Amino acid sequence: MIEDSMSVRAIEMMGNSLGFAGNKGIYGSIDLTSNKVLMGRQLHDDILPEFRAVAHTNNDFFMLSAGNPALLYKTGSSGKMELVYKEEGEGVFYDAMRFWNDKEGIAIGDAIGDCLSIIITRDGGNTWQKLSCEVLPEALKGEGAFAASNTNIAIIGTSTWIATSMGRVYYSNNKGANWSVQKTPISHDTNTQGIFSITFYDNQLGVIIGGDFQEPSINKGNKAITYDGGVSWQLIAEGLEPGYKSCIEFVPNGDGKEMVSVGYTGISYSMNSGEHWKNLSDEGFYTLKFLNDTVAYAAGKNRIAKLQFKK
Repeated sequence: MIEDSMSVRAIEMMGNSLGFAGNKGIYGSIDLTSNKVLMGRQLHDDILPEFRAVAHTNNDFFMLSAGNPALLYKTGSSGKMELVYKEEGEGVFYDAMRFWNDKEGIAIGDAIGDCLSIIITRDGGNTWQKLSCEVLPEALKGEGAFAASNTNIAIIGTSTWIATSMGRVYYSNNKGANWSVQKTPISHDTNTQGIFSITFYDNQLGVIIGGDFQEPSINKGNKAITYDGGVSWQLIAEGLEPGYKSCIEFVPNGDGKEMVSVGYTGISYSMNSGEHWKNLSDEGFYTLKFLNDTVAYAAGKNRIAKLQFKK
């Protein structure tokens, strides 16, 4: 649909449209009925932000840049994007954003000091507050998240899971008021390894995927599943394909058994809870969102594409 010199790592289904944001300050939407693309470019002073996270409510579209300064925009009443949060400082780097409902949302970033960077809104995204390290688990040295697909956060009801580069999952059962840490068997021996994506089918069944983006053929210690809300995680397809992937999603109405993962290495599909996978395409993408159980949209370098799956 889009051919330009850009990289899109964050997309969001918004009814009959698809919102997106990418590098060079690019953002926009696609009408999924007509395929008409509306695209703009956001400039902040002389900065073209590197957008890696998007989210939406029934009222607004949000986009958040990675790097210093962090810039979080929302659609405003004037028809232009409005800056609602800005954070400057060494180590500032935000990775993903999601909303629990039309009023409450969360964005997460790499650790600064002793804890992850987590900001929360309770007023529909008009204002955002950063959580104090006093209310968060202590971060491991160098802990953060990979801003590769905007899928480091999973939400089911009031439950929230955050996947980190250190192979850990932060969990809150009350929309970010309190947090605990779940350990996983995902490898994190280097700073290019860890969990890249997390998704839950319901409040018990979830999967995580990642690997090493510099050594994508490594297929051990990069995929795991939980059947108890993340209390315990078990490796799946150990030593089998796929290797590195940056995004994983359950297929809607697939009983939690069907899932699709994408990365710059291609598209893979499993129909048995991740135990075995089939390579569907070598076309590289960074992120994926399902419209329904047969149609998904994937974004990557220079393109956003429609993927159709046969049932």
